Parts: sequence; structure tokens; C-alpha cells
Amino acid sequence: MENGGPSRTALVTAYARAYHQIADRPQIFTDPLAARLLGHAAEDLPALGTATTDRLGGAVTDRPRRLVFAARARFAEDTVATAVAAGVRQVVILGAGLDTFAYRNPHGDLRVFEVDHPATQAWKRERLAATGIDCPDTLTFVPVDFETQALAAELESAGFARTAPAVFVWLGVVYYLTPEAVHATLAYIAGQARPVEVVFDCLRSATTDAERAYQQARADRLAGLGEPLFSYFTPDGIAAQLRGLGFTEVEDRSAPEVIAGYLEGGAAFEGGASEAIRILRASR
Repeated sequence: MENGGPSRTALVTAYARAYHQIADRPQIFTDPLAARLLGHAAEDLPALGTATTDRLGGAVTDRPRRLVFAARARFAEDTVATAVAAGVRQVVILGAGLDTFAYRNPHGDLRVFEVDHPATQAWKRERLAATGIDCPDTLTFVPVDFETQALAAELESAGFARTAPAVFVWLGVVYYLTPEAVHATLAYIAGQARPVEVVFDCLRSATTDAERAYQQARADRLAGLGEPLFSYFTPDGIAAQLRGLGFTEVEDRSAPEVIAGYLEGGAAFEGGASEAIRILRASR
């Protein structure tokens, strides 16, 4: 994080989702608040494309990357909607960043817990106030510094009911955690009262020399920006880990497969490097 503000990852995601609203047709994901939260009018985003691309590494003008962000958000919110229809009334957004679901929440009795680093949340709350985006009564901020605080304790003190069903949304975070930290968080989620679901994304381990070279170059670049990558998983490995924790249903698809499902007629999507991004949903 820079100067107590949001991480580069949070900004990349927010700008990509905002630009998706005006640049991509068909539109996979609708988020009318993304640009506003960033302090821009949606129509101004094209003019900002070059400057933002230089700063955020192409997240705005690279269509495949934009669609990954859009599709994983749509997939998560579709999962939440299905769970709400079945009676679930809690959703936890881990590493919420500049996510806007809580402020667009169409489910009047669904409680949303936004978990993030205190500095990122403080910056976000300043942006919400400055742009006049209301914080609904159904939203609870849960600032957690994972180096000094425990997720379980902070969620409990915020009013999260461990004994009630819930959905956990965990997007754009696993890449930057150690495998041990990922396992510990999944174990915590698995201990929630049934039914419980988690939606998250991760990077598939490289299977060829070309993939290994690409992943290493990307990891080196991100490490230079202060956001090193730590975790990669094989499909069989992450499935075994989830089932070992008690999840009985595991859905694991590549980002291009998820994107194609939202395109008109289920058209194939050539995602290039995004093939390594997996979007998972596990439930028990």
C-alpha cells in the first residue's frame, strides 16, 4: 500500500471493473459504482486509459484481463444470490478492496462483512464519504491486520455468527498468500455452520517451460512492485485439499471457461495467459 492508501491490486481491480462498464459488449458484470468510487465519471475513463495503463500495468485496456475481473465478480455474486434464495443471510468478503457489492446489495436482509487491511478500509471509507455513496445498515467493516490480528476473533467481535450459514468471497488474494496461510483460511471457512460456500481464485502451477518462464517473469515484476506471488496450485492438489477440509462439492474452472459462459451463445474465449487463473467454488 502506498501512503496508507489501497494496494495496487485493489486499484487494478477497481479500474478494470469500471472500464468494463463502458468498453465491453456484451457486458458480463454490472457495477455502476466502480468509477464513482474511484472519483471518475464513467465517460471519462477512455481518456484516462493511457495514464492508468502505465500506472497499473495494462489492467484497463487489456480486454482479457478486464473480463477475468468481471467474470469472477459475476460468478461470486451469482453464488451469493443463489445462497440467499436458499436462506443464507451472511456473506463475508475477504480482502474486499474497492468492491462495491455491499452498496449495491439487492438482498435487504443479507448482512455483508467486508474484511480488509485497516489502511485500505480507511481509504475506502474516505472515498465513500467523498463521493456520497451510502453505507447501508447491512454492511459491517472488519479491519484486520493479519500480521497482528486473528480473522476469527475480529469477525466474531463484529457480530458475525459462526453458527449460521454463510458465503465467503475471496477474490484476488490467494496469489499473494503462502500456501500455509491459504490452508488456514480455508480451514476456518470449512468450520462454519452448514451450508457454507467459498468462491476464490488462484493460479495453476505451470506445466510447461514456457509457462514457467512467463510465471517467473510476472512474479519478478510484481515482487518489484512490492506485491510478490507466493501460491500456485495444481487442480488435483487444491481439490484434495478442499475435500480433506470437509468440502463435499468442488467446482474448478479456468477463467476463460467462466468468461465464455457469460458471453453470448457461450462463445469460446481465447484468454491467453489467463488460462492459468482458476476460479473455484467449494461447498459443504
